[in-house]
Amino acid sequence: MPLTIAIDGPVGAGKSTISDVVANRLGILHLDTGAMYRAVGLYMLDNGIDPQDQDTVSSLCEGGRVLVDVRYENGSQRTLVNGEDISGRIRAQEVGQAASCVSRYPAVRRMLVRRQQEMAKDQPMLLDGRDIGTVVLKDATVKIYLTASPESRARRRMLQLREKGDTTPYEEILAEVNARDYQDTHRETDPLRRAEDAVLVDSSDLTFDETVSAILSLVEAKK
Repeated sequence: MPLTIAIDGPVGAGKSTISDVVANRLGILHLDTGAMYRAVGLYMLDNGIDPQDQDTVSSLCEGGRVLVDVRYENGSQRTLVNGEDISGRIRAQEVGQAASCVSRYPAVRRMLVRRQQEMAKDQPMLLDGRDIGTVVLKDATVKIYLTASPESRARRRMLQLREKGDTTPYEEILAEVNARDYQDTHRETDPLRRAEDAVLVDSSDLTFDETVSAILSLVEAKK
């Protein structure tokens, strides 16, 4: 059985960037599943489709009109929709909101979960997202629930946005974090929750490097 690592947690917990480093240190691929949901959300925005329109979004995904795929360049993930690399556009605030919306729909989740399971079936891989340990990789070698307080996550997000010249107020970012948490944990299909056998890692008071080290120690102990 190949080594599989499932890292779940709420928005802004640093799953993607931390997982990149952990996977690199371990010499395995990292699949950012959140990027795949963002890709679906971006497709809807680009084509003038309201992400709240569940019937239309589901029909497009079920009908094969929205094909999300991943490729790797020098070990880094590139996310594609219908063959177009949209990696550079999926981190915008409005795309994150659209992703949180479309991720509630069973048709979208079925399409992407199936693809994620196919990719992790025959090779060592780290997957991060909201439902990896509970749905996508129920038998993962290591399961981690990475979290931090809403305030810590909002501050980190604010700093990221400031680096890009975005001056969105902290209070607005915190409100969005709390709203995303509520939506992710209360959706009917595959809500965000900690798997019973997942180890909790709270990074509220940890540096980036300390968080990486904590996760690597857990993986090494399991191996």
